[in-house]
Amino acid sequence: MALKMSDIAKMAKVSRSAVSLALNNKPGISDETRKKIFKVIEESGYTPLRKRKKGGLRRQAVLDLIMVSDKKGILNRNYASLPFFDTLVADLTQNVSGFGGKLQITTISSENLKEEILELKASVKAAIVLATDLDEKQVTFINENLKHVVFLDTYYENIDADFVSINNKQGAYLAGKYIAEKGYTDIGYVASNKIISNFLYRREGFRKAIHEANLKIDAANVYSVDPTTLIPNYDLSEEQVRKLPRAIFCEDDYMALRFIKELRKYKIKVPEEVAIIGFDDISEDTMILPELTTIHVPITQMVDQAVNQIFAQIDNKEWLTQKTLVSTKLIKRQSM
Repeated sequence: MALKMSDIAKMAKVSRSAVSLALNNKPGISDETRKKIFKVIEESGYTPLRKRKKGGLRRQAVLDLIMVSDKKGILNRNYASLPFFDTLVADLTQNVSGFGGKLQITTISSENLKEEILELKASVKAAIVLATDLDEKQVTFINENLKHVVFLDTYYENIDADFVSINNKQGAYLAGKYIAEKGYTDIGYVASNKIISNFLYRREGFRKAIHEANLKIDAANVYSVDPTTLIPNYDLSEEQVRKLPRAIFCEDDYMALRFIKELRKYKIKVPEEVAIIGFDDISEDTMILPELTTIHVPITQMVDQAVNQIFAQIDNKEWLTQKTLVSTKLIKRQSM
């Protein structure tokens, strides 16, 4: 049975993205980690899988993954440590190498986006752009200047481009509906202080579920925090602690995990006194007690779809742009 990248990662006791960076000769890991990975590869006889399609291997030899880093956004300087990035890079590398190709990772800054995209224009033949923080103007500019491109983790209805994203509205609707079905009426909401389209859609979906249940959220029960850091910074006042709602939805799992940490400071029990539900289903969710109820994001399915769309663009001259929303599902655990 052929080894997979995940097998190499386990054997080397590193993340899958670290294996991907080593295989692609990219920075981001130490020399010691790189040597350890290649030692495992050499000893195990690992070679990338080669899958065929009708007519042979994919024609595209190199696929670019373009990351747009924004100091004020989700993809800031610490993005490489995020579980989403780790899984994304590993799955993309495995997928592309399976067709005999190679994944090339390029990071550009949002401040110099236009200049850097124009520099890449001649060399990039096909790209998947991780567009989490990008606004409509930025997406439009990239789409107009790169020949074959798919935007991942966001979408804009009015832009004629290929998108693959999760159905954020549907996911948050599931969360709101579950809270209502559990009988909670005193509900809180933890919102990102960074305004991006994914979170706006989550708010829309959650509001819809709460409205259908004839419930309301008191303005005092809405909290605004950074969506990615694991350092608690809620700084709840004594009055807020006394008046905490019985159930709280957090726009991502980092916010939820930090809220649970904050509640522990005040010896508040989850879910007996306050029930918590998050969004993303990251690995850390099962490393705490109680384990976090959340909305699962199917990253592997998103990656497969993005790769299919980029190759379809290349293979089909009559290709019409496609916006794909991948559904989510509720993961019930002990925090609610």
